[in-house]
Amino acid sequence: MRWTGPLESAALLTILRVPARAAQGTRGVLPWAPLVGLVLGAVASGTAVLGARLISPFTGAVLGVAVLAILTRGLHLDGLADTADGLGALRGRERALEVMHQSDIGPFGVLTIVLTVLVQVACLTVLLPGQWLGLVTAVVTARLAMARTGLPGTPMAAGSSLGRAVAGTVSPVWLAGCVVAAGVVAGGTQWLLTGPADAARLLAAAAAGLLAAELLRSRAVARLGGVTGDVMGAMGEAAAAATLLVAAAVLP
Repeated sequence: MRWTGPLESAALLTILRVPARAAQGTRGVLPWAPLVGLVLGAVASGTAVLGARLISPFTGAVLGVAVLAILTRGLHLDGLADTADGLGALRGRERALEVMHQSDIGPFGVLTIVLTVLVQVACLTVLLPGQWLGLVTAVVTARLAMARTGLPGTPMAAGSSLGRAVAGTVSPVWLAGCVVAAGVVAGGTQWLLTGPADAARLLAAAAAGLLAAELLRSRAVARLGGVTGDVMGAMGEAAAAATLLVAAAVLP
């Protein structure tokens, strides 16, 4: 695995400025996405907890979601909107891909963004400030879902430059190791904080997030013929929302 991988991932997936010479490729974007997610989740969670303690849980939730949107340039939300526009209307595959490539956002996209952000804020309001680890887990789970699209054999939609660039860049062993490592860190931390029962609930929430992303990927492949960069972002947002939703439901 290339040492520039984390910088390549940060260059594409965040607003962080990295040395140009160290981040000219895309081979490391998806393999190192979970690590980038851990950093983003920690920053967003810290902001959310601070806002929750100083003002209110709702304020903290809004700040946490806003920080994520800012740090990622709204890239994944934009992908979610484009994917919703492409999948939402009854149109042919070529026309759906054409709509997704356009710069404007249609009614399906607007509605999907609004509802997704509302779900994330509402669920995070329930979790803050005590169950702050739920946000970190949701952000990392989102990047694990995105990394999954880089597995060999994952079809990429016609005309997707990012899809072609990252296709096959994630080995199954690497992804499995990332999933196990994320599970051990998240579950172990939750165990130390609130006990084994909550650790199991948190991991169940992460599993629900991965399942939601996988269902979206399956639908995109059937409808579009493969995955695009927009679909990757949409999978991340779906995984985060589903993780937070289940976590808010099961964590005390």
